[in-house]
Amino acid sequence: MRKFITLLLILGLHTVSAQDTGSIAGALTDKEVNNEPLAFANVLIKGTTKGTTSDFDGLYEIANLEPGNYTVVFSYLGYETVELPDISVEAGKVTTINVPLSASAGVSLDEVTVVTVARKDSEVALLLDQKNAVTVVESIGAKELGDLGISDAKTATTKISGVSESEASGDIFVRGLGDRYLSTTLNGLPIPSDNVDKKNINLGLFPTRVIQNVSISKTYSARTSADQASGNINITSRELIGSSELSVGISGGVNSSVNEADNFKISPNLADETTFGFYDANSNLVQQLTEQSWDPSIKSNPYNYGVNLTLGKKFFDGKLSFVLTGAHDESYRYNEGIYQILEYGFVQVGASDYTTFQSEINNTALMDLTWFINDKNKLKSTTTYLSTLNDDVVEFGRNGEAQVSDDTGAFSSFGIPLEFVRDQNTKQTNLLVSQLLGEHKLSEKNQLNWAFGYNLLNADEPNRIRNQVFFDTTPESSVAINSQGGFNQRKAAQLIEDNEYNGYINDVLHIIKEEDSNKAFDIELGVFYRNKERDFSSEFVGVVESNDVDRFSTRSSSLDDLNSIISTQNFGNGSIEVRRLSLNENGVPQDIYTGEFTSQAAYVDFNVALSKLNVNAGLRAQKDDINVIYDVGGSGTRLVGETNQEYQNFYPSLNLKYTLNDKHALRFAASRTITLPEFKEIAPFRYVAPSGQEVTGNADNLTASFTNNFDIKWEFFPSNDQLISLAVFYKDIKDPINRTVQRGGESIWTFENTGEKAEVLGLELESKLNLLKPYYDEQNDVYSGIDLSLVLNATVMHHEQDLKFVPTEDGLSATDFFKFGTNNSTGLEGASDFILNTNLNLKTSSENPFTASLNANYASDKIFVLGSPEGFNIYDYSYNDNIVEKGFVVLNGRISKEFAKKWQVSLNGQNLLNPEIKRTQGVLENRNEIRAFSNDINERLGPNAPERIIRTETVRSYKLGRTIGIGVTYSF
Repeated sequence: MRKFITLLLILGLHTVSAQDTGSIAGALTDKEVNNEPLAFANVLIKGTTKGTTSDFDGLYEIANLEPGNYTVVFSYLGYETVELPDISVEAGKVTTINVPLSASAGVSLDEVTVVTVARKDSEVALLLDQKNAVTVVESIGAKELGDLGISDAKTATTKISGVSESEASGDIFVRGLGDRYLSTTLNGLPIPSDNVDKKNINLGLFPTRVIQNVSISKTYSARTSADQASGNINITSRELIGSSELSVGISGGVNSSVNEADNFKISPNLADETTFGFYDANSNLVQQLTEQSWDPSIKSNPYNYGVNLTLGKKFFDGKLSFVLTGAHDESYRYNEGIYQILEYGFVQVGASDYTTFQSEINNTALMDLTWFINDKNKLKSTTTYLSTLNDDVVEFGRNGEAQVSDDTGAFSSFGIPLEFVRDQNTKQTNLLVSQLLGEHKLSEKNQLNWAFGYNLLNADEPNRIRNQVFFDTTPESSVAINSQGGFNQRKAAQLIEDNEYNGYINDVLHIIKEEDSNKAFDIELGVFYRNKERDFSSEFVGVVESNDVDRFSTRSSSLDDLNSIISTQNFGNGSIEVRRLSLNENGVPQDIYTGEFTSQAAYVDFNVALSKLNVNAGLRAQKDDINVIYDVGGSGTRLVGETNQEYQNFYPSLNLKYTLNDKHALRFAASRTITLPEFKEIAPFRYVAPSGQEVTGNADNLTASFTNNFDIKWEFFPSNDQLISLAVFYKDIKDPINRTVQRGGESIWTFENTGEKAEVLGLELESKLNLLKPYYDEQNDVYSGIDLSLVLNATVMHHEQDLKFVPTEDGLSATDFFKFGTNNSTGLEGASDFILNTNLNLKTSSENPFTASLNANYASDKIFVLGSPEGFNIYDYSYNDNIVEKGFVVLNGRISKEFAKKWQVSLNGQNLLNPEIKRTQGVLENRNEIRAFSNDINERLGPNAPERIIRTETVRSYKLGRTIGIGVTYSF
């Protein structure tokens, strides 16, 4: 038995409980022995067979109880029996009953403590929070996530109305606004991004097992940072439910796309220098040129699997609890498709066999300690560790059809100048978030809350391997390296370290609190501080042919044997040599920048309840300072400089709620917020993607944008687990920030205030409805039948921004212009006109329930990158059009069955429809005809000009594959 338990502990998984049930838990003590824990006492629900016994620490729990009033009987041989009637059990809540037992004297009721606490992971509890909240907030809990088979926080957010995910960018969009318009917090404290290009952390790093719930506040209130325009996503980390918990399990699966790969490739970083998902190389980049392979390895049996463990316990009569959960997961994915970079209608880079082998290894751990010092003071410590290793092998051109360089035609002596590119990139992310939170009831009218946090992030690409080679069709000596630019054969490292300290203190004063008349007047005062420092470095070590030898004199007979070209022997005989970056001001061949961001705020928030009307008004004074010092190579010329931005403003918020009756409410919200640029957006460092696409910051012109937000919402709660709501929202954005194509001779993406104004107008519908409910047989106290529910969220939006066009006084040029083609305006980057999320959930009411769910998501076409003109007075025919990500449907499903109350088996299907992911770009097909029509742009845009013919090009397409997985859970 011990070996069996040990094996299960190694496998690890989490438990899943019913969303619509509650539980009774607590501690039993022995009055005869100085209130020591009383083990093996009996706890029984009177009139039923449901019951349990206390453990060695006197702790007990009766879980999965239907809502209602029960009589609970506590007994122990030789002791007085205690019978407590009318104990209320509520859905999604834990009723804690601590009872002392005595052999000689009875127990008086004042010695028994009964406390009911909401489970913040249940659907019912979260709906009640949403109903009572003053701001517009929507949440999804761990219980619902488990039933839907949702594995992480990112997917969880897409089940909330008005939320969509861009598969192309990985961004989350709330009400049409993406990464830079959102803020992300963990337990109310900010957490850093794991990606240099992003403001917010990849929510996919947070597996469901470490989550209590995920909520999105769609309207702003003064107690949160003003750096948000579409909302704040808050993850509440899990804490112990009940008296104890121990569960283990295993999951496994396969992605159908992996079966399409003849040989699944992994980089030498993953094959030789990674253990259990942790990369560790003992040599620098120069040493890696010869000490590490340039060719990928083959991964046998690339199947998905996961193992995890959850352990929790309460001590000292339930006052101190801890829960520890950890997991290890591996997944693999393969895709092949089209990739193109178009520059003013012409193909700069093109491939019809753009192939990606993706491996991901996650290690997660969370420890939560909660100490109820007494009924007025609570301390909570949460430590979260997330480690992710992404290993990508990208290849294109093997089929001989790729277009990469401009100079292939110059080397006819080489044979047929075909090109092949391989990029092997390993990204290691390690995030440590440590938080300490306190709640103190200073008096009946004064509540003090505080929190302090420390975040440490290392988001590194420690060894990126790049090869760009020529090859021909002759069988011998057919492959040679491309030395153009000096870094087409390279090993590169990009290292990021973020250190952050943050915290808040807020005090709530209950000036008036009359529960009978529903009248209240609260004042909340608070201060907030955040300081984040970033150290960034990038190093390239290239390999080129020596000037002393003929070009292409060093060759290989295979695209999969580049080690024979870039070898110790060829370095030794002088055929090839090392190329480094220019030296920075510190005398080191690296690109570097450092960033510091400080945000300080003080706020006051007033909440007035007058019978049916609730008024929440707040004002936040916030000062934000951004400083970036950079020393980078840019396009060849080293750029050294510093960017400083400071914003000091007042940000008001108003939230009104009018309760029509117990089931209906009306809401109105208005606020003003800011959107700050990120370090990467104002540091002129160029990041080169595997495709060759470059992204650079804008140190000179990019500034913050400001947004005025307005919301009107109607809510209808037919019951405590049902909701229908309809909202209208409007956002007026000044100086909107977008990712766009940089003007000039190269197709480089950058960040600009592309317009003076943008508007978003949307209609949002949310519903959670019970289609079927189990029948309750009161005489036998049993439920029969099935529980069938439907969740349907839909959002329709109109979004538009003007495109800046500021001509100089002489009219011969422009100081700022973003018009392209015939467009004077365009949509916002990432915004969809229509979003639909729906879930159909079924559950039986048997003792060992069967559950099934089917959920679908759809987001219509959205702009991935804004277009741009080539130059002034030619923007109507020489331009890059918007790159658009086409809409598609994602369908997921899950079925599960419980056995003997301790086992659960589940079958999950992800991306069942396997749609094509596609990005397109328009091209002016009759460009030369339009140009030749007139030298006057006004005539070219006039009514007599030739009709413009637009051809739609696919610039990226692929399929993600279907993932089928099975999981087994054992709960002790």
